[in-house]
Amino acid sequence: MAVPMAVMLTIGLWGLDRGGMWGDESVTFQVAQRTVPQIWRLLHDVDAVHGLYYLFMHAVLAVHPSEVVLRLPSVCAATATAGLVAALGVRLAGPRVGLGAGVLYAITPMTGHYAQEGRSYALVAAGVAGATLLLVRAVDAAGAQAWWPYGTVVALTCVLHELAVPVLGAHAVTLALLRVPRRVWSGWGRAAGAAALLVLPLVWVSQGQAAQVAWLVSPGWDRVERLARNFIPGQAGPVFFAALLLMTVGLRERRTAAVALPLLLVPPGILMTVSQVRPLYHDRYVLYALAGASLLVAAGAGRVGRALGRVRFDGRRVRVGGRQVRVLLGVTGVLAVTVTLLNQLPVHRQDRSAAHRPDNLAGVSALAVRQMRPGDPVLFVPSVGRLAALAYPKGFQRVRDIALRESAPRSGTLWGLEANPVELRRRLASVDRVWVVAERSALDLRRSPPDLVERTKLAVLTEDFTVREEHVREEGIRDDVLLRLYVRRRPGGIPSGATPPGDEPPRRPPDGLPPGVSAGTPALGTPALGARSSPRPVP
Repeated sequence: MAVPMAVMLTIGLWGLDRGGMWGDESVTFQVAQRTVPQIWRLLHDVDAVHGLYYLFMHAVLAVHPSEVVLRLPSVCAATATAGLVAALGVRLAGPRVGLGAGVLYAITPMTGHYAQEGRSYALVAAGVAGATLLLVRAVDAAGAQAWWPYGTVVALTCVLHELAVPVLGAHAVTLALLRVPRRVWSGWGRAAGAAALLVLPLVWVSQGQAAQVAWLVSPGWDRVERLARNFIPGQAGPVFFAALLLMTVGLRERRTAAVALPLLLVPPGILMTVSQVRPLYHDRYVLYALAGASLLVAAGAGRVGRALGRVRFDGRRVRVGGRQVRVLLGVTGVLAVTVTLLNQLPVHRQDRSAAHRPDNLAGVSALAVRQMRPGDPVLFVPSVGRLAALAYPKGFQRVRDIALRESAPRSGTLWGLEANPVELRRRLASVDRVWVVAERSALDLRRSPPDLVERTKLAVLTEDFTVREEHVREEGIRDDVLLRLYVRRRPGGIPSGATPPGDEPPRRPPDGLPPGVSAGTPALGTPALGARSSPRPVP
């Protein structure tokens, strides 16, 4: 277990301070720093699904609020998960399979991605891996007392994130495949039932907050393929297909397959099926299922290794236990893991860049510091863009948020309450210039936001203002966050302070400005699970 944990810890700490939080991380950062009563008030309206995680992070960030500390719990959880996957492999198929499964889990890019994210998914994966190990131990022990640790861990994991509940279905399939006696079913049923009862209030409350996942869509076969490439080492090319072949071989290891295959298939299968009627699926919600793929690949490799050890040379059988064979298989295994890691190294490097995340709020703040003057009004379109000011207030402390009516902590919301349309028009009528923080798509005149306040923002900007300056990161990113200076039109359609007709119009500033933001999906203008547009936040 020590080797997989050391590998995972190294990967998790590598580039941990990437210089910027993205939207969902910033929600964790600013909510966790509120008082416990303020967090409790927030959970009544939004993000109840993350309540336990926010309270946990409240204690963590009380030590030192920083981006690195924000992500450290996820790094530690991923490290623990690698060790638990290794322990599970040892119990099911022996030390070599355990070592291989743990290392494969650690070097998979999807694991490293969420190990460096200030959200709950890595912690949920650790809980599921621990619960699965306790399930196997309880089956072997065949005693009633062995189910209490299992039930406790499963319950805490499901309360940490309710979409971990499908793991109970995976465990039920495991028991069926192992053909356990009735007393084992009875013990598991009591433990699983207690966990389900404990999580029911959370499910009931979160149903009233269903708008927070309204941006999700029903997954198709493309999402199945994407998940497979995220779960299987290599993602593409020979390494991917070799891993897929080893998984197929691993299915012949009955006991390992009975645990790993349901863990790999049942949770994603349940969420994808339900999502055909009511979308609830996203890859990160089933991160914990990745352990099943690592176990199957390692089991397949172990079976191939044993088969090679039985090949006859010169009429004599070479035993697996022989020193030469053990050395050869060990070297081959190390080389295979090394090749797999090198194959995935570009993906790991990409993940260490803030630009690879959906939005780089530090970049937004850097633009604000560079371009805005003290006292300038700023307008966030949509209001979720205010997360940049909440996460990195330095860039916005000299300016005034012209639409804000009540702050996020005081209002019990994620990014504050804004003035109503009438009041917003009055406020904008009092200024001749206003900075707008938005994604380009959010300012598209062809779109009609469902929220009346957001429609009012676009209407006033279109009718009464024109663009004087635009600052944005020019790197071909899908939908950069931009910073625009709007100035009021003078009678006749000439902007206030504009160059007279015939002169050269205002231009974008030259290259070399600080980055203005980031990349990825979803970003500020695209709702995402965990804090996209009020009042909708995150699972």
